Amino acid sequence: MNKAILNMTILSMLFLLLFAVAQVLYYKFKVNVDITRKIVHIGTGVLTLLFPLLLGNHWQVLILCATFAIILTVSKKFNLLKSIHSIDRFSYGSILYPVAVYCCYVVYYYFNKELIFFYLPVLILAICDPVAAIIGSRFSYGIFYIGKGKKSLSGSISFFISSVIVSFVLFNFFSSRNLIIILPLVFLIALISTVVEALSTKGTDNITIPASVILVLTLCR
Repeated sequence: MNKAILNMTILSMLFLLLFAVAQVLYYKFKVNVDITRKIVHIGTGVLTLLFPLLLGNHWQVLILCATFAIILTVSKKFNLLKSIHSIDRFSYGSILYPVAVYCCYVVYYYFNKELIFFYLPVLILAICDPVAAIIGSRFSYGIFYIGKGKKSLSGSISFFISSVIVSFVLFNFFSSRNLIIILPLVFLIALISTVVEALSTKGTDNITIPASVILVLTLCR
């Protein structure tokens, strides 16, 4: 079997396994859908970190992301994958996630394959967004509304802090810039992505968060 096809098959199986775990947790162990969605959200982000290592070009990523976008769209239409879709609010989030991943990979691919351009937007989305949701729902301090979307100051603060941590760690691993340059950039990325997350509703933050991170990285390259 062609190595590219083998790697795509392995990744597909891992994503399907993640969905299956979420389904088992939802149906057998009665885990709340908000938790199973976050498990899939974080797990998907972690698995996509393998893309630069296992996939050679953006066409392979496009095939994978398009396939799962179709799976998620069809499952939502026919009320399947309830561990992801069974929420009492309208959201584009699950559909936009694979779109965001593909866009991040394209940017990474055409920016000399600098890993920071892929890993940073994906991990801020995968980690900081769920952290904000968890903290914001548990400690609902400073509630405010954007359109019909409900946000909290506690959630935004936790998003900012976790973004600073993720950005600082990744810049230290994948950038040769010195600390004097890294720190302002870390706080700028955290600030802008936090504002964008707070302003985004109906799951659109799955695309706006990585887009804001990429924009700052591009402008400050």
